[in-house]
Amino acid sequence: MRNVPLTGQANQNTIMKAPIISSIIAAATYGFLFTACDSPQEEAREEAVEQKADMLEKEAQAVRKDAEAAAEANEKAAENLRKQAEKATDMGKEDAEARADATEDNADAIRKEAERKADALEDEADVNREAK
Repeated sequence: MRNVPLTGQANQNTIMKAPIISSIIAAATYGFLFTACDSPQEEAREEAVEQKADMLEKEAQAVRKDAEAAAEANEKAAENLRKQAEKATDMGKEDAEARADATEDNADAIRKEAERKADALEDEADVNREAK
């Protein structure tokens, strides 16, 4: 003879499986929810990191702006030296041209150094953001 479960036994097995499955799903859901939420302290830390990164980027912009102003002032001075060289004697022309060239080289160096510094500040900002 076949072993046929009684109606009461079939229902009992089905009833026992339902709480186990729902318990597993509930436990997984709660575990996900608790690990996905940041604590207020963690949110405050992330906000502070973000503010520091924003400050570094603003500082980089200021460095570029200030350097550009300084470089433009040097270029204007070089332009004035060249105008003076046009009016000067041969010996004075060479001297004025050399000073104008040096002033333009200085403007280029200012821009290059400012770009290096600004890039370093932006890289630091990126590192801070990635550390969140």
